[in-house]
Amino acid sequence: MSFDGFCMHALGHSGESQDEKTESKSIMNAPSVRVTYIGGPTCLLEFGGVRLLTDPTFDPGGSEYDSGPVTLRKLAGPAVSPKELGSFDYVLLSHDHHSDNLDQAGRKALANATTVVTTNEGAQRLGANSVGVTDWQSVDFRTSDGRTLRIVATPARHGPEG
Repeated sequence: MSFDGFCMHALGHSGESQDEKTESKSIMNAPSVRVTYIGGPTCLLEFGGVRLLTDPTFDPGGSEYDSGPVTLRKLAGPAVSPKELGSFDYVLLSHDHHSDNLDQAGRKALANATTVVTTNEGAQRLGANSVGVTDWQSVDFRTSDGRTLRIVATPARHGPEG
């Protein structure tokens, strides 16, 4: 699963007609969506009172990572530090075992999240506030205003292989 494979759906309160759910209670009907691009795969999405971070990478530019046959070198640091971001509700983490999707500073930033949604294997490694999902599995979270945020894991593959 990769970040490209995460899909968000929102549901309204139960007991209402489908039209009411869609029109008034959907978290995705927020009056505005704010996207803060931080760098690489990392963005902060803010909508309907929810703060959601994707693949946290916050190491400084120049950081190097041994990736088997090659060494990866990060060319630029993040546009915003974890301290500047503050806390967030959810992290969508495509996978935890490559530093281009979760680096050392990103691992520390996970403590600022209420919930980390990732692969089952990643959730086992990360522990505490992590929820693992398999392909096509959905998980629902109740937001502070009583709405439901549904995250659906869709399978995806990116390259190059190796």
